[in-house]
Amino acid sequence: MVLLRAYVALMKLRVVELLIISTIPAMILAEKGVPSFALIIATLVGGTLAAGSANAFNMVIESDLDKLMARTAKRPIVTGLISKTNATIFATLIGILSLILFWFFTTPLATLLTLIAIVFYVVVYTMALKQRTAQNIVWGGAAGCMPVLIGWAAVTNSLSLTAWAFFFVIFFWTPPHFWALAIKYKDDYAAAGTPMLPVVATKGRVLKEMWFHTILMITSSVWLVLAADLPTWSLAITVALGLVFARQLIALKEGSPEYTKVAGKIFQWSITYLSLLSVLLVVAQLLS
Repeated sequence: MVLLRAYVALMKLRVVELLIISTIPAMILAEKGVPSFALIIATLVGGTLAAGSANAFNMVIESDLDKLMARTAKRPIVTGLISKTNATIFATLIGILSLILFWFFTTPLATLLTLIAIVFYVVVYTMALKQRTAQNIVWGGAAGCMPVLIGWAAVTNSLSLTAWAFFFVIFFWTPPHFWALAIKYKDDYAAAGTPMLPVVATKGRVLKEMWFHTILMITSSVWLVLAADLPTWSLAITVALGLVFARQLIALKEGSPEYTKVAGKIFQWSITYLSLLSVLLVVAQLLS
């Protein structure tokens, strides 16, 4: 049982939950209704395995860095509960299984996008960008946007402007979300030599970049509602959610002794924002 939990931990299912939150509304928007139960299950299971595969590869590659961070020091490879070899085999197997599920139960385009997402996260983000640039999470976060496109493609085997609007909502949501977390764990990232923006930049620059991406996130959310031709009331709620997000960010002040605490609240609210927006999209589509 302990070993089973360790392998599940490799998949980082808490992170996967956030990805799944965006997949279901994307499928419902693409279908303009509720897709078949079998398709939803195949997409969610396949997506979970794909994200779990990418996360497991990430832990293999970063295991030496994880030893240096208190937040990650208890991960199964670091503690020796699972070897790098076994973790690599596990990551490969569940990655292949995810592609098989997508190929046989969804569409070719969804399968291709899943493969791209895994490779992008492992090779482009983890291996190429994360330790080399302060903008790592901006470009690496593109992999986290892929479930939207994958969910859409699983239904239609194509991508529309609405799908891309949803993609950009997640793309611009990702930096403020993870930078807020990086503010809280700044010392950990510094110890590992990971150049997260809050580690290498001034608080002023971090704030400007968080505002930049937040404004574009809200704009993309409005674009998404308009592109999906959802009811006017859903547009009003979308704007209201964006304003609440902005209000949280206003509380993040450079010289405040509550700076780190407020960043933690922004991190939590960003999860709430994405969850509420996803529920809103589903309800608005089903009622339209």
